[in-house]
Amino acid sequence: MSKLVILNLGRSTLQSGFPLVTVVLQEEGNSHWRQFQGSLPAAPNIIDLYRRWQLLYDLIYEARSINISLRHSQLIDEDIKIDEADVTHVSDAEFYGVCEELQNQIDNWLDTEAFRNIDRQLRMRLSPDDEIRVIIQTEDTQLRKLPWHIWRFFRDYPQAEVGLSPIEFEPGIKITKSGKTVRILAILGDSTGIDTDADRKLLENLPGAEPVFLVERNRLELDEQLWDKQGWDILFFAGHSSSKADGETGHIYINTTESLTITQLRNALKKAIERGLQLAIFNSCDGLGLAQQLDDLQIPQIIVMREPVPDRVAQEFLKRFLRGFADGKSFYLAVREAREQLQGLESEFPGASWLPVICQNPALVPPTWKELQGKTESDRPLGHCAERDRPLGGSLWEHRQPSPPPLRQPKLNFKTVLIISFIVTSLLMGVRWFGKLQAWESQAFDHLMRLRPPEKQDERILVVGITEEDFQLPEQRQRKGSLSDLALMQLLDKLESYQPIAIGLDIYRDFPVDAKYADLATPLRQSDHFFAICEVSEANQKPGIAPPPEIPRERQGFSDFAVDPGRILRRHLIAMQPSSTSPCTTPYALSAQLAFHYLQSLGISVKYTQQGELQLGKVVFRQLQSHTGGYQKIDDKGYQILLNYRSSPSPLQVAEQVSLKDVLTGKVNPDTVKNRIILIGVTADSAGDNFFTPYGNEMPGVIVHAQMVSQILSAVLDGQPLLWVLPFWGEVFWVWSWSCVGGTIAWRFRSIPTCGLASGVALMGLYGLCYCLLIQGCWVPLVPSAFAVIVTGGSVVAFRLQRIQSSVFESNLSHD
Repeated sequence: MSKLVILNLGRSTLQSGFPLVTVVLQEEGNSHWRQFQGSLPAAPNIIDLYRRWQLLYDLIYEARSINISLRHSQLIDEDIKIDEADVTHVSDAEFYGVCEELQNQIDNWLDTEAFRNIDRQLRMRLSPDDEIRVIIQTEDTQLRKLPWHIWRFFRDYPQAEVGLSPIEFEPGIKITKSGKTVRILAILGDSTGIDTDADRKLLENLPGAEPVFLVERNRLELDEQLWDKQGWDILFFAGHSSSKADGETGHIYINTTESLTITQLRNALKKAIERGLQLAIFNSCDGLGLAQQLDDLQIPQIIVMREPVPDRVAQEFLKRFLRGFADGKSFYLAVREAREQLQGLESEFPGASWLPVICQNPALVPPTWKELQGKTESDRPLGHCAERDRPLGGSLWEHRQPSPPPLRQPKLNFKTVLIISFIVTSLLMGVRWFGKLQAWESQAFDHLMRLRPPEKQDERILVVGITEEDFQLPEQRQRKGSLSDLALMQLLDKLESYQPIAIGLDIYRDFPVDAKYADLATPLRQSDHFFAICEVSEANQKPGIAPPPEIPRERQGFSDFAVDPGRILRRHLIAMQPSSTSPCTTPYALSAQLAFHYLQSLGISVKYTQQGELQLGKVVFRQLQSHTGGYQKIDDKGYQILLNYRSSPSPLQVAEQVSLKDVLTGKVNPDTVKNRIILIGVTADSAGDNFFTPYGNEMPGVIVHAQMVSQILSAVLDGQPLLWVLPFWGEVFWVWSWSCVGGTIAWRFRSIPTCGLASGVALMGLYGLCYCLLIQGCWVPLVPSAFAVIVTGGSVVAFRLQRIQSSVFESNLSHD
């Protein structure tokens, strides 16, 4: 059932407090309504905290402005002054700390005694299953800026969404739709530094829509389209926009030289609204000023972005909103789900899920997509429906049936528990087989990996990292790529004098050595322990990168990694068979080549078992394939195993590291090089050669190679267990066992609190056991097993309650 809650804060402000707060609750389609009153104290600290949040938000994106495009003409508000030092010191952790503090302050403010009566009345009459539109009526700019969606109320009511509205508004205009498509006027404005073509493609592929695009047109052309006699259903803008600090005025940049305010389009917009304009979407930055001006024109619904919005975030929100809205979700629910789904981007774009805002004329019920298509009458005035004035219950509270006589609870056979556990296990393993649990299992795996105890650094490896400072060395002035011929020649001379076992170069060199450095080309060709990388090509995805021309195939190693969604590395790609057309044809990874060379110096050679599995010494490296462990849907090309990171105490410190400058200036102790594997690669962040790990941090590619080399050496020489998983039947038995545990608890304990407590203990035991087994190298299913405990236990409880109800019904029949 759809409900409407209008929270009228009057014309007061956070500095002065709100002596009278009025809330109207109405069931949409019913003319009956309820009204409650309360008050709220002043809360100037919330304004200060939001300004702090706003400043940190701007600082974060200012620091990332090289890599992130914003749909904003100017990143920072003109009244906010930023110290350049702050740009480099702000952290995501500080930002999220302010987010949490702001949420707590808003919750506390709306939980004050004077407002509690309103909260209590709403919760008495609303159900978590209700779809609820909550409209905040205020004229105060600071109140409009607040992220109302973080109020605890919206966490408790998952189908509620908030919108903003002025205190004064006019009733809507009733329009009879004549066409059968949704007419969209799409203004694609100034696209400098952003990609508005992505928005265009989304609108073009929208089912049942008729978009007309104005790409960087002038004011006259835009004005003429708004006056179109057919009318428009949706007005869409993508490009650069901004609002003044007072929040009263906004600008849209319709091309590279021209910007407009809503006031400058007032007459044309009024006519478009009279002819049926229902929704305006400004998929651009800082749109509350635009919304304020559009409110004055009584436009039914508006979506804007609260702050400067990254280009990728704007595209993802539009895609998810349109998908949900066109699929039949209500306007408010589609916005909420699209907004919440932005949280998945917040590792890269902090605060993304706080940006979208709805502004609403309370006199109108938002249309559905079908209504915009003309399949039903749109723009329904509030409080009218086919069934008029049906009261909200009454008899539900006034008439209660007498309680039936006490019944003995029917006894549940344990055989039924086993059957339920078998059904639940079968369903869970089926869902898992299709990859629906893979993301959760990967996150659980990452969590357990982070809890493992630290290890010592691997003293068999030394990493020579090319840092930002190394790029400025005199030897690097004529570099092509990350390392010049001169610097590489001097580096190899130094390292070779210290007698390493192997040297691996994790820097692409698909070009020959310059003729001026012939002394470099000779050792590259003749050395039996220098290895270099290349990249394998993939059809229609990447062309590949050739190895250095001087390096023979047997001393080449590919640099390709098996990367999970989110650019997270959990797997070690040891070998694969490249295509004949690839510029890189070596069958082994650089990490494998270096480890194999090291082990051969100790008399341990590479061989394969009769089953085709890699064996080094007594250690067999079991191949990871699809439907293995938590991986159900992966690209299992090549020979892959799980990557067992060495954390000492951070995985970034897997081995000792020195800089190029340290080696060239003789600051490196020869003993740190002698008889070791030397890995040379870029560690500077500007190189962009970073990958995410289960530990939540970014790792340069050369450190990833070091982790992989260390894994092979540690398994063969130190007896460190490789990560392994149970066979399929073993995982089925494991999950079924925990399903039986959950069912047995629910069967044994008839008290719901006791049953819940026992289930919690079982889940803690499952968690602890999974952690202990992972330390020993065994990755067992945690997420499916936890679901098995909960679902089986819940099913047994539900089955028992159903039998009790049946017994009550039969008893009542006998009594009658």
